[in-house]
Amino acid sequence: MNRRDTVLALVALGASPLAARAQQAGKVWRVGFLSSQSGPAENTEAFRDQLRILGYIEGRNLSIEYRWSAGADEHLPEMAAELVQLKVDVIVTSAGLPPAAAKRATSTIPIVTAATADPVGQGLVASLARPGGNLTGLSMQSTDLTGKRVQLLREFVPKAARVAVLAMKGTPATPLLLAQMRTVAQQMGLTLIIQEVNEPGALAGAFAAMQRAGAQLLIVQQAPFTAANRKLIVDLAAKHRLPAMFDLRQFVDDGGLISYGPSIPDLFRRAAHYVDLIFKGAKPADLPVEQPTKFEMFVNLKTAKALGLAIPQSVLARADEVIR
Repeated sequence: MNRRDTVLALVALGASPLAARAQQAGKVWRVGFLSSQSGPAENTEAFRDQLRILGYIEGRNLSIEYRWSAGADEHLPEMAAELVQLKVDVIVTSAGLPPAAAKRATSTIPIVTAATADPVGQGLVASLARPGGNLTGLSMQSTDLTGKRVQLLREFVPKAARVAVLAMKGTPATPLLLAQMRTVAQQMGLTLIIQEVNEPGALAGAFAAMQRAGAQLLIVQQAPFTAANRKLIVDLAAKHRLPAMFDLRQFVDDGGLISYGPSIPDLFRRAAHYVDLIFKGAKPADLPVEQPTKFEMFVNLKTAKALGLAIPQSVLARADEVIR
C-alpha cells in the first residue's frame, strides 16, 4: 500500500467500520456518473475496472446511472437533479462544468470529482487538505502545470516570443488558466495571444486571428469542448504551422505535436477508491483532495518533421513515448 492509499484508509477508519460492514450486506450501491462527454471512453472503463477490482460488480452489488451532456452543458443542471431524485449513493463527475452542477444540485449526496482543473480556485472545496462540504476527489493540477507546458514547448522553438492560448469560453477553469498564463508570459518575456471559443464554428476564425497576431506557439486548454473537437483543432494547428501543446495523449495520436499532463485514466481509477471509502462510511469533507502523481509526455515525430522542427534530446529523454 502506497502513501496515498494509507492516508485515505486511515481517514476511512474513523467512519464506524462495523456499521459500514452491516450497511453493505446485500446492498446494491448506486453511482450517478455526470459528464460532458458523449458516452463511455477509456476513462470511464478505468473507473469501472477499478470498482470491479474493489469488489463492486454491476448487476450484482452496483448500479451506475450515466448522464452524458455531449457538450450541451446547459443540460447539466437538470441531469444532476435527475441523479439526486434517483437517490444515488454518490455522484462521480468528470472535468469541466459537471462538478459545479452536481454541487449546486445537492449538499448532502457525496460527490467525487475524478479530474478537476483547480477545485480550490473554482470554489468547489475549501482546501485540498480539508475540502469541507460534500465534494472531494482528484485535482488535475492543470493551472499549476501551465509554466511547465510553456517551457517544454519553447524547447522546440527557443526564440519564440509570441504564444497563443486556445481557451474554452465559459468554464470555471478558464479564468484561472488565463491568469496563470499571463503570469508565465510576464516571467518569460512572452507576448500572449488569447482566443476563447465555445463552438466548433469559431475555431477556424480563432486560428486565423492567432496567425494574424504572429503566434509562434500554441497552448490548448484541456476542456470537454477541446477534447470533443480535437481532430479539427489538430488539423487547424497543422494548417497554420503552429507547434501546439496539449494535455492529453489523444491529441498527439491524432497528429498534435506534444502533450504533457497527468494520466487521466489513473485519476479515474483513483476516483473509484474514493467511492469505495464513501461506501464504507467515510465523509467527503474528511477525505483530502488528491493531486496527480503520474504524469505523461507524448511527442509526435511525424508532426515535428512536418513543421520543420527537430525534437530536442532533452525532450526525447523525458518522453513516455515518441509516436512515429
